[in-house]
Amino acid sequence: MLANNTGGENNMPLSVNITLNGQSVSDAVNITRGSFSLTASFNTPSKGITAIYGPSGSGKTTLLRAVAGLEQGVTGWITLDGKPWLSEELSVPTHQRGVGYVFQRSHLFTHLSVKNNLLYGQKRTPKDQRKIAFEEAVSLLGVDLLIDQPVDSLSGGQRQRVAIARTLLASPKLLLMDEPLAALDHQSKSEILPYLEQLHQSLSIPILYVSHATDEIARLADHIVLMKDGNTYKHGPLLETVSDIDTPLAEQADAFSILEGEVNNGTEGLVSKDELDNLIRIIDVEGHIFRIPTTMLTTNPVVRIRILAKDVSLCLDRPLRTSILNVLPVMIVEIKDQPQTGQCIIKLALGSQFVLARISLFSKQHLGLRVGDAVFAQVKAVALVR
Repeated sequence: MLANNTGGENNMPLSVNITLNGQSVSDAVNITRGSFSLTASFNTPSKGITAIYGPSGSGKTTLLRAVAGLEQGVTGWITLDGKPWLSEELSVPTHQRGVGYVFQRSHLFTHLSVKNNLLYGQKRTPKDQRKIAFEEAVSLLGVDLLIDQPVDSLSGGQRQRVAIARTLLASPKLLLMDEPLAALDHQSKSEILPYLEQLHQSLSIPILYVSHATDEIARLADHIVLMKDGNTYKHGPLLETVSDIDTPLAEQADAFSILEGEVNNGTEGLVSKDELDNLIRIIDVEGHIFRIPTTMLTTNPVVRIRILAKDVSLCLDRPLRTSILNVLPVMIVEIKDQPQTGQCIIKLALGSQFVLARISLFSKQHLGLRVGDAVFAQVKAVALVR
């Protein structure tokens, strides 16, 4: 499950390995529970967030439990930093794996204050093995003002932040997060996401993040593992993997792609966000202008834009009088027909990045679209609201 990253600084044999590189699927992690079976095989880097994505019932939580050592009867290979947790010869007990587990619900001790909940996490780790200071965890999750409060007085988002900080204070080698925002309302989710972004930027602990929410994945993940019906069918860098039209994800109604761009605040003659009535311009890595609502802004200079394929339309000529703010010059690199729905999915190159569009087969035929054609992609700014 996490293995060798051939690029960048981390070229070590990798973080977690659910299979040895190059081995057959028989060496994958396998679990059978009645009529349900799980087969998981993937590699991912030892740093950053790897999203485990798939519909409900696809086996995401079971996979995480297998990594943590909480499932019985698991066969296959799991290694962390070259050290085996599971093989034909051994199965390391959960308490010796050094994993931190964050669940959907916080599971805090209600008879303890926030501070004592945090100290409970820290006391589980010997002093010479502690990698995260108390003050650092408190600061990263923004719980410094909550220290002396009783747990019962906290909101759902505050409780989850305390739970994450408590888990970090146990100094895990690997952090497992099982839909940590699923139980929160929209407001609480919006409040906690910036803290998760900061966690991602500040810590080197590898994180496996289970979710079926594409907005969370687009904002947080570096890599992604796609799951369906108990199988891992695709894994790799996030932007590259979600734009692959030969996967079950591309066939779903909510198929999406992600663009990455830099915030521009009105320099070099470009319109500033104040002059655009709550819109701000983004310059992506290729220099193309993209406008998004200010509600999508973060404190990061780099912004990710999640675009549903169904929200992208195509034009042969640049439209001159249109309410659609984002008109991008792109080239068609792949087309895959979906006759069962009367539609097709089209992969479009925007420089080195990719956008997916879903249109009807009639529109494809009417416009005479072919691979290699230069066209214009239109995306409504209001379709990009988180």
